[in-house]
Amino acid sequence: MIETGRKSERAILIGLIYPGQGEDQAGEYLDELSFLAETAGAEPVKRFLQKLQIPDPRTFVGSGKIAEIKSFVSENSINIAIFDDELSASQIRNIENELGCRVLDRTNLILDIFASRARTSHARTQVELAQYQYLLPRLTGMWTHLERQRGGIGLRGPGETEIETDRRIIRDKIALLKTQLKKIDIQMATQRKNRGKMVRVALVGYTNAGKSTLMNLLSKSEVFAENKLFATLDTTVRKVVIGNLPFLLSDTVGFIRKLPHHLVESFKSTLDEVRESDLLLHIVDISHPGFEEQIRVVDETLRDLDSAGKPLILVFNKIDSFSFTAKDEDDLTPATRENYSLADLKNTWMAADRNHKTIFISAKTKENIPELQNLLYEEVKSIHIKRYPYNDKLFEK
Repeated sequence: MIETGRKSERAILIGLIYPGQGEDQAGEYLDELSFLAETAGAEPVKRFLQKLQIPDPRTFVGSGKIAEIKSFVSENSINIAIFDDELSASQIRNIENELGCRVLDRTNLILDIFASRARTSHARTQVELAQYQYLLPRLTGMWTHLERQRGGIGLRGPGETEIETDRRIIRDKIALLKTQLKKIDIQMATQRKNRGKMVRVALVGYTNAGKSTLMNLLSKSEVFAENKLFATLDTTVRKVVIGNLPFLLSDTVGFIRKLPHHLVESFKSTLDEVRESDLLLHIVDISHPGFEEQIRVVDETLRDLDSAGKPLILVFNKIDSFSFTAKDEDDLTPATRENYSLADLKNTWMAADRNHKTIFISAKTKENIPELQNLLYEEVKSIHIKRYPYNDKLFEK
Protein backbone atom coordinates (compact mmCIF):
# COMPACT_ATOMS: atom_id res chain seq x y z
CA MET A 1 0.00 0.00 0.00
CA ILE A 2 1.15 3.52 -0.74
CA GLU A 3 2.52 5.12 2.39
CA THR A 4 0.96 8.43 3.41
CA GLY A 5 3.31 11.30 2.80
CA ARG A 6 5.66 9.27 0.62
CA LYS A 7 6.83 11.04 -2.51
CA SER A 8 5.14 9.75 -5.67
CA GLU A 9 7.23 7.69 -8.05
CA ARG A 10 7.81 9.44 -11.38
CA ALA A 11 6.59 7.24 -14.21
CA ILE A 12 6.58 7.15 -18.00
CA LEU A 13 3.86 5.36 -19.99
CA ILE A 14 4.63 3.30 -23.09
CA GLY A 15 2.24 1.80 -25.65
CA LEU A 16 2.01 0.60 -29.23
CA ILE A 17 -0.26 1.63 -32.09
CA TYR A 18 -1.21 -1.66 -33.72
CA PRO A 19 -2.39 -2.14 -37.34
CA GLY A 20 -5.99 -1.00 -37.76
CA GLN A 21 -5.79 1.13 -34.64
CA GLY A 22 -5.91 4.92 -34.73
CA GLU A 23 -3.58 7.19 -32.80
CA ASP A 24 -6.57 8.68 -30.95
CA GLN A 25 -7.63 5.25 -29.71
CA ALA A 26 -4.07 4.44 -28.62
CA GLY A 27 -4.04 7.77 -26.78
CA GLU A 28 -7.26 6.84 -24.96
CA TYR A 29 -5.65 3.55 -23.91
CA LEU A 30 -2.75 5.50 -22.40
CA ASP A 31 -5.28 7.80 -20.69
CA GLU A 32 -6.59 4.72 -18.91
CA LEU A 33 -3.07 3.50 -18.15
CA SER A 34 -2.33 6.95 -16.70
CA PHE A 35 -5.42 6.68 -14.47
CA LEU A 36 -4.25 3.24 -13.35
CA ALA A 37 -0.79 4.62 -12.55
CA GLU A 38 -2.27 7.53 -10.57
CA THR A 39 -4.54 5.12 -8.69
CA ALA A 40 -1.42 3.15 -7.71
CA GLY A 41 0.26 6.35 -6.48
CA ALA A 42 2.58 7.16 -9.38
CA GLU A 43 3.04 10.48 -11.15
CA PRO A 44 2.85 9.99 -14.95
CA VAL A 45 5.40 12.38 -16.49
CA LYS A 46 5.46 11.52 -20.21
CA ARG A 47 3.97 9.14 -22.77
CA PHE A 48 5.65 7.25 -25.59
CA LEU A 49 3.76 5.68 -28.51
CA GLN A 50 5.16 3.76 -31.47
CA LYS A 51 3.53 2.19 -34.53
CA LEU A 52 4.53 -1.47 -34.86
CA GLN A 53 3.04 -4.53 -36.51
CA ILE A 54 3.91 -6.66 -33.47
CA PRO A 55 5.84 -5.93 -30.25
CA ASP A 56 9.61 -6.28 -30.47
CA PRO A 57 10.40 -9.68 -28.83
CA ARG A 58 13.42 -8.19 -27.04
CA THR A 59 12.40 -4.71 -25.82
CA PHE A 60 8.68 -4.46 -26.81
CA VAL A 61 9.37 -1.19 -28.73
CA GLY A 62 11.99 -0.74 -31.45
CA SER A 63 15.67 0.01 -30.82
CA GLY A 64 15.34 3.65 -31.83
CA LYS A 65 12.38 4.23 -29.52
CA ILE A 66 14.05 2.47 -26.59
CA ALA A 67 17.09 4.74 -27.06
CA GLU A 68 14.77 7.79 -27.01
CA ILE A 69 13.10 6.55 -23.84
CA LYS A 70 16.46 5.81 -22.22
CA SER A 71 17.61 9.38 -22.83
CA PHE A 72 14.44 10.79 -21.26
CA VAL A 73 14.67 8.46 -18.24
CA SER A 74 18.27 9.45 -17.47
CA GLU A 75 17.59 13.18 -17.85
CA ASN A 76 14.36 13.35 -15.83
CA SER A 77 14.87 11.10 -12.76
CA ILE A 78 12.27 8.55 -13.82
CA ASN A 79 11.66 5.75 -11.31
CA ILE A 80 9.41 3.46 -13.27
CA ALA A 81 8.43 2.63 -16.88
CA ILE A 82 4.90 1.27 -17.32
CA PHE A 83 3.89 -0.63 -20.46
CA ASP A 84 0.28 -0.97 -21.66
CA ASP A 85 0.68 -4.66 -22.50
CA GLU A 86 1.89 -7.77 -20.74
CA LEU A 87 5.66 -8.31 -20.90
CA SER A 88 7.64 -11.53 -20.74
CA ALA A 89 10.36 -12.07 -18.13
CA SER A 90 13.08 -11.60 -20.75
CA GLN A 91 11.50 -8.38 -22.01
CA ILE A 92 11.33 -6.98 -18.47
CA ARG A 93 14.98 -7.88 -17.89
CA ASN A 94 16.15 -6.45 -21.23
CA ILE A 95 14.20 -3.21 -20.84
CA GLU A 96 15.44 -2.70 -17.28
CA ASN A 97 19.02 -3.17 -18.47
CA GLU A 98 18.45 -0.60 -21.22
CA LEU A 99 16.58 2.03 -19.18
CA GLY A 100 18.14 1.60 -15.74
CA CYS A 101 14.78 1.95 -13.97
CA ARG A 102 12.06 -0.38 -12.76
CA VAL A 103 9.69 -1.78 -15.40
CA LEU A 104 6.04 -2.75 -14.95
CA ASP A 105 3.52 -4.09 -17.41
CA ARG A 106 -0.23 -3.45 -17.34
CA THR A 107 -1.02 -6.72 -15.58
CA ASN A 108 1.47 -6.13 -12.77
CA LEU A 109 0.13 -2.59 -12.30
CA ILE A 110 -3.45 -3.83 -11.98
CA LEU A 111 -2.34 -6.55 -9.55
CA ASP A 112 -0.61 -3.88 -7.48
CA ILE A 113 -3.79 -1.78 -7.31
CA PHE A 114 -5.78 -4.84 -6.29
CA ALA A 115 -3.21 -5.54 -3.56
CA SER A 116 -3.63 -2.03 -2.16
CA ARG A 117 -7.45 -2.21 -2.39
CA ALA A 118 -7.95 -5.64 -0.83
CA ARG A 119 -9.60 -5.19 2.57
CA THR A 120 -10.99 -8.58 3.57
CA SER A 121 -9.10 -11.85 3.96
CA HIS A 122 -11.08 -13.18 0.99
CA ALA A 123 -9.96 -10.39 -1.34
CA ARG A 124 -6.37 -10.55 -0.06
CA THR A 125 -6.24 -14.31 -0.70
CA GLN A 126 -7.58 -13.85 -4.23
CA VAL A 127 -5.06 -11.11 -5.01
CA GLU A 128 -2.16 -13.06 -3.53
CA LEU A 129 -3.01 -16.09 -5.66
CA ALA A 130 -3.12 -13.94 -8.81
CA GLN A 131 0.23 -12.35 -7.90
CA TYR A 132 1.97 -15.70 -7.47
CA GLN A 133 0.47 -17.01 -10.72
CA TYR A 134 1.83 -13.93 -12.49
CA LEU A 135 5.23 -14.28 -10.80
CA LEU A 136 5.81 -18.00 -11.41
CA PRO A 137 6.66 -17.90 -15.15
CA ARG A 138 8.77 -14.75 -14.62
CA LEU A 139 11.01 -16.01 -11.81
CA THR A 140 14.12 -16.40 -13.96
CA GLY A 141 14.18 -12.77 -15.01
CA MET A 142 12.82 -11.17 -11.85
CA TRP A 143 14.71 -12.73 -8.93
CA THR A 144 17.57 -10.22 -8.76
CA HIS A 145 15.13 -7.43 -9.53
CA LEU A 146 12.99 -8.35 -6.51
CA GLU A 147 16.03 -8.77 -4.29
CA ARG A 148 17.42 -5.38 -5.30
CA GLN A 149 14.23 -3.31 -5.02
CA ARG A 150 12.15 -3.10 -1.88
CA GLY A 151 8.67 -1.60 -1.75
CA GLY A 152 7.19 0.64 -4.39
CA ILE A 153 4.55 0.21 -7.05
CA GLY A 154 4.36 -3.31 -8.43
CA LEU A 155 6.23 -4.85 -5.52
CA ARG A 156 3.48 -5.12 -2.92
CA GLY A 157 2.43 -8.46 -1.54
CA PRO A 158 4.65 -11.44 -2.37
CA GLY A 159 7.25 -9.41 -4.26
CA GLU A 160 8.56 -7.50 -1.26
CA THR A 161 8.63 -10.41 1.19
CA GLU A 162 9.86 -13.36 -0.87
CA ILE A 163 13.52 -14.32 -0.54
CA GLU A 164 12.96 -18.04 -1.24
CA THR A 165 11.21 -17.47 -4.57
CA ASP A 166 12.05 -20.75 -6.25
CA ARG A 167 9.43 -22.51 -8.30
CA ARG A 168 8.72 -25.32 -5.84
CA ILE A 169 7.90 -22.95 -2.98
CA ILE A 170 5.69 -20.76 -5.16
CA ARG A 171 3.84 -23.78 -6.56
CA ASP A 172 3.24 -25.00 -3.00
CA LYS A 173 1.99 -21.53 -2.07
CA ILE A 174 -0.36 -21.45 -5.06
CA ALA A 175 -1.75 -24.86 -4.11
CA LEU A 176 -2.31 -23.69 -0.54
CA LEU A 177 -4.07 -20.50 -1.65
CA LYS A 178 -6.30 -22.45 -4.03
CA THR A 179 -7.27 -24.74 -1.15
CA GLN A 180 -8.10 -21.72 1.01
CA LEU A 181 -10.18 -20.19 -1.78
CA LYS A 182 -12.12 -23.43 -2.27
CA LYS A 183 -13.12 -23.30 1.39
CA ILE A 184 -14.10 -19.64 1.04
CA ASP A 185 -16.07 -20.42 -2.14
CA ILE A 186 -18.05 -23.10 -0.27
CA GLN A 187 -18.77 -20.65 2.56
CA MET A 188 -19.92 -17.95 0.13
CA ALA A 189 -22.08 -20.41 -1.83
CA THR A 190 -23.74 -21.38 1.47
CA GLN A 191 -24.31 -17.70 2.27
CA ARG A 192 -25.96 -17.18 -1.11
CA LYS A 193 -28.28 -20.14 -0.53
CA ASN A 194 -29.18 -18.80 2.91
CA ARG A 195 -30.42 -15.54 1.39
CA GLY A 196 -33.66 -17.25 0.48
CA LYS A 197 -35.46 -17.00 -2.81
CA MET A 198 -35.48 -13.24 -3.28
CA VAL A 199 -34.75 -11.93 -6.78
CA ARG A 200 -31.06 -11.06 -7.11
CA VAL A 201 -29.87 -8.02 -9.07
CA ALA A 202 -26.18 -7.43 -9.81
CA LEU A 203 -24.53 -4.13 -10.73
CA VAL A 204 -21.93 -4.66 -13.47
CA GLY A 205 -19.91 -2.28 -15.58
CA TYR A 206 -16.53 -0.89 -16.48
CA THR A 207 -14.47 0.23 -13.51
CA ASN A 208 -15.26 3.75 -12.27
CA ALA A 209 -18.64 3.85 -14.04
CA GLY A 210 -20.44 4.80 -10.81
CA LYS A 211 -21.71 1.40 -9.60
CA SER A 212 -20.96 1.99 -5.90
CA THR A 213 -22.51 5.47 -5.97
CA LEU A 214 -25.68 4.02 -7.46
CA MET A 215 -25.57 1.17 -4.94
CA ASN A 216 -25.53 3.70 -2.10
CA LEU A 217 -28.42 5.58 -3.66
CA LEU A 218 -30.69 2.58 -4.22
CA SER A 219 -29.92 0.77 -0.97
CA LYS A 220 -29.40 3.83 1.27
CA SER A 221 -26.08 2.30 2.35
CA GLU A 222 -22.52 3.59 2.67
CA VAL A 223 -20.52 1.44 0.26
CA PHE A 224 -17.04 2.90 -0.31
CA ALA A 225 -16.96 4.93 -3.53
CA GLU A 226 -14.38 7.32 -4.98
CA ASN A 227 -13.15 8.56 -8.33
CA LYS A 228 -10.45 5.93 -8.70
CA LEU A 229 -10.23 2.61 -10.49
CA PHE A 230 -11.22 -0.53 -8.60
CA ALA A 231 -12.54 1.29 -5.53
CA THR A 232 -14.63 -1.85 -4.90
CA LEU A 233 -13.09 -5.33 -4.76
CA ASP A 234 -15.28 -7.22 -2.32
CA THR A 235 -18.85 -7.85 -3.41
CA THR A 236 -21.36 -6.00 -1.27
CA VAL A 237 -24.93 -7.31 -1.04
CA ARG A 238 -27.81 -5.22 0.31
CA LYS A 239 -31.54 -5.85 0.67
CA VAL A 240 -33.48 -3.20 -1.24
CA VAL A 241 -37.22 -2.55 -1.08
CA ILE A 242 -39.00 -0.59 -3.81
CA GLY A 243 -42.72 -0.19 -3.17
CA ASN A 244 -43.73 -3.47 -1.58
CA LEU A 245 -41.11 -5.52 -3.37
CA PRO A 246 -37.85 -6.65 -1.66
CA PHE A 247 -34.85 -7.91 -3.65
CA LEU A 248 -31.09 -8.32 -3.21
CA LEU A 249 -28.70 -5.87 -4.88
CA SER A 250 -24.98 -6.68 -5.23
CA ASP A 251 -22.09 -4.40 -6.20
CA THR A 252 -19.28 -6.25 -7.99
CA VAL A 253 -15.69 -5.53 -9.00
CA GLY A 254 -15.44 -3.35 -12.11
CA PHE A 255 -14.34 -4.82 -15.42
CA ILE A 256 -11.53 -3.33 -17.49
CA ARG A 257 -9.87 -3.74 -20.88
CA LYS A 258 -7.27 -6.53 -20.79
CA LEU A 259 -8.40 -7.67 -17.34
CA PRO A 260 -5.64 -10.12 -16.31
CA HIS A 261 -6.68 -13.74 -16.74
CA HIS A 262 -5.21 -14.60 -13.33
CA LEU A 263 -7.55 -12.08 -11.70
CA VAL A 264 -10.62 -13.47 -13.46
CA GLU A 265 -9.70 -16.95 -12.23
CA SER A 266 -8.83 -15.81 -8.71
CA PHE A 267 -12.01 -13.74 -8.33
CA LYS A 268 -14.29 -16.58 -9.43
CA SER A 269 -16.28 -16.61 -6.19
CA THR A 270 -16.74 -12.84 -6.32
CA LEU A 271 -17.93 -13.05 -9.93
CA ASP A 272 -20.35 -15.83 -8.98
CA GLU A 273 -22.64 -13.03 -7.80
CA VAL A 274 -22.92 -12.07 -11.47
CA ARG A 275 -23.42 -15.67 -12.63
CA GLU A 276 -26.16 -16.37 -10.11
CA SER A 277 -28.04 -13.08 -10.47
CA ASP A 278 -31.52 -12.88 -12.01
CA LEU A 279 -31.13 -9.39 -13.46
CA LEU A 280 -28.11 -7.28 -14.44
CA LEU A 281 -27.84 -3.51 -14.21
CA HIS A 282 -25.09 -2.62 -16.69
CA ILE A 283 -23.80 0.80 -15.59
CA VAL A 284 -22.12 2.88 -18.32
CA ASP A 285 -20.21 6.15 -17.88
CA ILE A 286 -21.70 8.08 -20.81
CA SER A 287 -19.35 11.00 -20.19
CA HIS A 288 -16.33 8.84 -21.08
CA PRO A 289 -15.19 9.35 -24.71
CA GLY A 290 -14.68 5.60 -25.15
CA PHE A 291 -17.88 4.41 -23.49
CA GLU A 292 -18.92 2.32 -26.53
CA GLU A 293 -15.74 0.24 -26.29
CA GLN A 294 -16.27 -0.05 -22.51
CA ILE A 295 -19.71 -1.51 -23.23
CA ARG A 296 -18.06 -4.01 -25.58
CA VAL A 297 -15.48 -5.00 -22.92
CA VAL A 298 -18.21 -5.59 -20.33
CA ASP A 299 -20.32 -7.58 -22.81
CA GLU A 300 -17.31 -9.78 -23.63
CA THR A 301 -16.59 -10.35 -19.93
CA LEU A 302 -20.24 -11.28 -19.34
CA ARG A 303 -19.99 -13.81 -22.18
CA ASP A 304 -16.86 -15.25 -20.54
CA LEU A 305 -18.89 -15.61 -17.33
CA ASP A 306 -21.78 -17.33 -19.21
CA SER A 307 -24.02 -14.43 -18.17
CA ALA A 308 -24.65 -12.71 -21.51
CA GLY A 309 -28.23 -13.98 -21.86
CA LYS A 310 -29.53 -12.66 -18.55
CA PRO A 311 -32.25 -9.98 -18.38
CA LEU A 312 -30.45 -6.63 -18.42
CA ILE A 313 -31.09 -2.92 -17.97
CA LEU A 314 -28.54 -0.65 -19.64
CA VAL A 315 -28.06 2.33 -17.32
CA PHE A 316 -26.21 5.30 -18.84
CA ASN A 317 -24.83 7.19 -15.83
CA LYS A 318 -23.11 10.58 -15.39
CA ILE A 319 -25.35 12.51 -17.80
CA ASP A 320 -24.52 15.55 -15.63
CA SER A 321 -20.93 15.33 -16.97
CA PHE A 322 -21.82 14.60 -20.59
CA SER A 323 -20.59 17.15 -23.13
CA PHE A 324 -20.49 17.42 -26.91
CA THR A 325 -19.23 19.78 -29.60
CA ALA A 326 -22.04 21.10 -31.80
CA LYS A 327 -21.22 21.33 -35.50
CA ASP A 328 -21.36 24.65 -37.33
CA GLU A 329 -24.20 24.93 -39.81
CA ASP A 330 -21.66 25.42 -42.58
CA ASP A 331 -19.70 22.27 -41.66
CA LEU A 332 -20.64 19.65 -44.26
CA THR A 333 -18.34 16.90 -42.97
CA PRO A 334 -20.06 13.84 -41.45
CA ALA A 335 -20.93 14.13 -37.76
CA THR A 336 -18.74 12.17 -35.36
CA ARG A 337 -19.52 10.73 -31.95
CA GLU A 338 -18.20 13.96 -30.39
CA ASN A 339 -20.91 15.93 -32.25
CA TYR A 340 -23.85 13.96 -30.85
CA SER A 341 -25.91 15.58 -28.13
CA LEU A 342 -27.49 13.53 -25.37
CA ALA A 343 -30.82 13.77 -27.22
CA ASP A 344 -29.11 12.42 -30.34
CA LEU A 345 -27.63 9.48 -28.43
CA LYS A 346 -31.03 8.62 -26.96
CA ASN A 347 -32.31 8.11 -30.51
CA THR A 348 -29.48 5.78 -31.55
CA TRP A 349 -29.04 2.03 -31.07
CA MET A 350 -28.65 2.52 -27.32
CA ALA A 351 -32.32 3.29 -26.74
CA ALA A 352 -33.65 1.23 -29.67
CA ASP A 353 -32.19 -2.17 -28.69
CA ARG A 354 -35.16 -4.41 -27.92
CA ASN A 355 -33.03 -6.96 -26.08
CA HIS A 356 -32.94 -4.77 -22.98
CA LYS A 357 -34.41 -1.66 -21.38
CA THR A 358 -32.35 1.55 -21.42
CA ILE A 359 -32.35 4.58 -19.13
CA PHE A 360 -30.20 7.71 -18.76
CA ILE A 361 -29.44 8.91 -15.21
CA SER A 362 -27.08 10.79 -12.94
CA ALA A 363 -26.38 9.00 -9.68
CA LYS A 364 -24.54 12.12 -8.51
CA THR A 365 -27.40 14.61 -9.03
CA LYS A 366 -30.15 11.93 -8.70
CA GLU A 367 -31.61 12.86 -12.08
CA ASN A 368 -34.04 10.19 -13.37
CA ILE A 369 -33.47 7.99 -10.30
CA PRO A 370 -37.26 7.65 -9.68
CA GLU A 371 -37.64 6.48 -13.29
CA LEU A 372 -34.87 3.92 -12.73
CA GLN A 373 -36.56 2.69 -9.55
CA ASN A 374 -39.87 2.27 -11.41
CA LEU A 375 -38.15 0.36 -14.22
CA LEU A 376 -36.28 -1.79 -11.71
CA TYR A 377 -39.52 -2.48 -9.86
CA GLU A 378 -41.28 -3.67 -13.03
CA GLU A 379 -38.38 -5.92 -14.07
CA VAL A 380 -37.99 -7.49 -10.62
CA LYS A 381 -41.76 -7.91 -10.35
CA SER A 382 -41.83 -9.74 -13.70
CA ILE A 383 -39.11 -12.15 -12.52
CA HIS A 384 -40.83 -12.62 -9.15
CA ILE A 385 -44.21 -13.45 -10.75
CA LYS A 386 -42.63 -15.99 -13.11
CA ARG A 387 -40.94 -17.64 -10.14
CA TYR A 388 -43.96 -17.47 -7.81
CA PRO A 389 -47.09 -17.28 -10.00
CA TYR A 390 -49.31 -18.03 -7.02
CA ASN A 391 -48.02 -14.88 -5.31
CA ASP A 392 -49.07 -12.33 -7.95
CA LYS A 393 -51.86 -10.91 -5.75
CA LEU A 394 -49.07 -9.24 -3.78
CA PHE A 395 -48.85 -6.68 -6.57
CA GLU A 396 -52.56 -5.94 -6.95
CA LYS A 397 -53.46 -2.32 -6.16
